[in-house]
Amino acid sequence: MELLLKTIQQYIPLSLEDEAIISTLFRKQKLRKGEHLLEAGHVCKNIFFIDQGLVRYYASIDGEEKTVYFNKEGEFVCDYASFLPQQPSLTNIQALEASTIYTISHANMEVFYAQVKQGERFGRLAIGEVYVDAIKQISSLYNDPPELRYQTFFERFPDIAQRIPQYYIASYVGIKPQSLSRIRKRLAGTN
Repeated sequence: MELLLKTIQQYIPLSLEDEAIISTLFRKQKLRKGEHLLEAGHVCKNIFFIDQGLVRYYASIDGEEKTVYFNKEGEFVCDYASFLPQQPSLTNIQALEASTIYTISHANMEVFYAQVKQGERFGRLAIGEVYVDAIKQISSLYNDPPELRYQTFFERFPDIAQRIPQYYIASYVGIKPQSLSRIRKRLAGTN
C-alpha cells in the first residue's frame, strides 16, 4: 500500500484521512504468471495498481496476438476505453510474471473521487497522462521506423526489457522476432 500512496501523492497531496479512505477502497490481490486481469469481450470493472510484477496489454488482430503496451511496478493498469463507459474491452491484460496488485472497482473509484479531497483532480491528471501516452504510441506506430520504435521502447522501459520475452518486444515494436534480432545486431555494432 505504501507504493500506491506514494504514487498517488505524485499527483495530489494526501492527508491521513485521505490515506485511510484509500486503504479501504483498494484491495490486495496476487496473480500467477500468465493470469489475465482482463480478457477481451469482458468489461473492465477495475483499475489495478502494480505493487510488484509486470503485465502486458495485447489484442488479437487477424488471429495473431499484438502486444500493445506494458506496465510495471508503481503504475496503474486499466483499459480505460472499457472502464470509463463500462463497455466490453477489445484488449487483454496478462501478468508476465507473478504479481502483487491493488484493485479498485468502478464504484469505489467514484467514492475515491467524492471523498478524497483532491480525488477528481487525481483522476483528471492520471487520465490525461494515459491519453498523451496513447497518442504518442499511436503516432509512433504510424510514423516511426521499427528501429526508432525499438529505441523508444528501451527509453520507456529500460528497467524491464530483460524481464520481457523478445517475441513480445518484437510484437510491441510491430515487427517479427527475426527483424528484431537484426535491429539489435545493427544497434550493437554502432555502440
